[in-house]
Formats: sequence, structure tokens, C-alpha cells
Amino acid sequence: MRQYDDPVEVRRGEAEDPDQFLWRGTLWKVRAVVAHWVETGPWWQGSGGAGGAAPDLLAERELWRVEAGRGEQGHGVFDLSFDWTDGRWQLVGCLD
Repeated sequence: MRQYDDPVEVRRGEAEDPDQFLWRGTLWKVRAVVAHWVETGPWWQGSGGAGGAAPDLLAERELWRVEAGRGEQGHGVFDLSFDWTDGRWQLVGCLD
């Protein structure tokens, strides 16, 4: 899977899962949600002691692995990330 860090616009469906996303000027229609999970921030970093940086245990991002297509021209599997701290969607991986 190729790794990316590209912003995307996501439209959610009735179940709040991604339904469509706009990436690099192309609209992709989600055909299936393959997986869904939540990742927490790097809790193991930072000592939390005197003078040390405390880890951000509330930093979470929600990820969806989706199969999506753009009409008859192509399809692929994409990892979409929603960052709860800033409300931003990113495309973080693609297998096409």
C-alpha cells in the first residue's frame, strides 16, 4: 500500500461511514467498508515527569479502509483518516 498524507473532502452516508470522497479533483464512490478502527496518540512518548512532556492520551484518529470506484474507469482500496483533534480528513494509504 502506498502511503499518503493528502487532505480529502468526505461525505458521510446514513450510517456515518464515508460514502464519497474527493481526492485530487476526482470523486470516488465508496462501494464497501472493508475495516474500521480507532488509533490513539503515541502514549508511550513523553515521560510525564517533572519537566517532561505528558503524552496526549486524547489524540485519536478514526480510520476506514474502503473499496471505492470512480465509475467504469477504476477502483481501489483506500485508507481514510478522520482526526478528532482538528476535524480533518486525510487519505493516508492507497492500493489500486
